[in-house]
Amino acid sequence: MRAVLFLRYSTAMAFHVYILRCADATFYTGYAKDVASRLALHNGDKKGGARYTSGRRPVRLIYTEACESKSAAMQREYAIKQLSRIEKQHLIRSVRRTKNSV
Repeated sequence: MRAVLFLRYSTAMAFHVYILRCADATFYTGYAKDVASRLALHNGDKKGGARYTSGRRPVRLIYTEACESKSAAMQREYAIKQLSRIEKQHLIRSVRRTKNSV
């Protein structure tokens, strides 16, 4: 039982890196603890969100990746932001292919 409680706790504390596809077909990369809540902010459902996405709504979540810590998520976000658009598209497609093959 202790292991189950630990797993719940560690999952709740996980950070995620995500990529959004904006209405103008550009990508936005960020990190968050709660991706669904952050997506609502980006789409204007709640007050807040990034200035970049506010003029490019609606945005759609197209990629997520779990990280062990906030620091790891911030480093991964930076790494993804350094990728070219084509490299980001390959990253997104590789995850979709993996999910479809399972």
